[in-house]
Amino acid sequence: MTSLALILGCAGPTLSPEETAFFRETRPWGFILFKRNIVSPEQVRALTDALRETVGRADAPVLIDQEGGRVQRMGPPHWPAYPSGRRYLSAGGPETGPALARLGARLMAHDLAAVGITVDCAPVLDVPVPGASDVIGDRAYGTDPETVAVFGRAVAEGLLAGGVLPVIKHMPGHGRATADSHLALPVVEAAREELEARDFRPFRALRDLPLAMSAHVVFSAIDPDGPATTSARVIAEVVRGAIGFDGLLMTDDLSMKALSGSFSDRTRAAFRAGCDVALHCNGERAEMEGVAAAAPALAGTALRRAEAALAHLNRAAAPGFDVAEARARLEAGLAAA
Repeated sequence: MTSLALILGCAGPTLSPEETAFFRETRPWGFILFKRNIVSPEQVRALTDALRETVGRADAPVLIDQEGGRVQRMGPPHWPAYPSGRRYLSAGGPETGPALARLGARLMAHDLAAVGITVDCAPVLDVPVPGASDVIGDRAYGTDPETVAVFGRAVAEGLLAGGVLPVIKHMPGHGRATADSHLALPVVEAAREELEARDFRPFRALRDLPLAMSAHVVFSAIDPDGPATTSARVIAEVVRGAIGFDGLLMTDDLSMKALSGSFSDRTRAAFRAGCDVALHCNGERAEMEGVAAAAPALAGTALRRAEAALAHLNRAAAPGFDVAEARARLEAGLAAA
């Protein structure tokens, strides 16, 4: 049976009967979890199983934002606290830092896969500039595109080695934004040449990866009339053109205040622009109904991209991974700084 081109959240640590019925009727392609959904390993595993049961697909992706630092949905006491992206650079420098980042991501993949989570919304490939909003800040691996690309590749490799798909974000770049797109619409005035030389470069370097998330950011030099998520010009000329990304492009959360209009309008605008899948995170039923009413079936090129992404999960994780030894190595590497 056909899925809708949607990724949806749920309200709490278990599904209500109403949510179960809604997901069975709507059949989203995947789901996303937040801290409100996390209590214990056993509970998360039961929730991911229940979500997949509603759509009748064992391979339905379940996503989470597990970057480390400020953005970590699963943490103590049941899971370790992981460092921010920038911490790997300060701990190991450009020489050994990428190996530490890869190790941290491999350990996070172990945690996620154990509870049925198959997609991590990381790495962050944004390149911050002085004066930008701190919404990215130390989530970024560095402040130059080469460093961000190297560390981002290491994190993606670590996740994939543990059987978890990475999502590169926020394409084509959130690093210059002077506003937090959760709260307002950022407008970036930089020239296109400057954007291509700096902001777009890490995404181009990792364009072979299967999943990406859009940025709710206006790039006035390319399209002054709307953010990348709803801009056909940005997606065609930059995401698919200058960057050369041919994987599945999901929206950032459609409930963020950077976007305006009804949820049906936001959804239609994102798909008209060329996004493959709409993401809605907060679990609010009325909002989800608006998104679902405007979302198309996952078909054509978008379906091809979705199937290609999930095919990566058929590659078994490398055998012989010693979790305790790896955690000790990570802790030692971080403590050495």
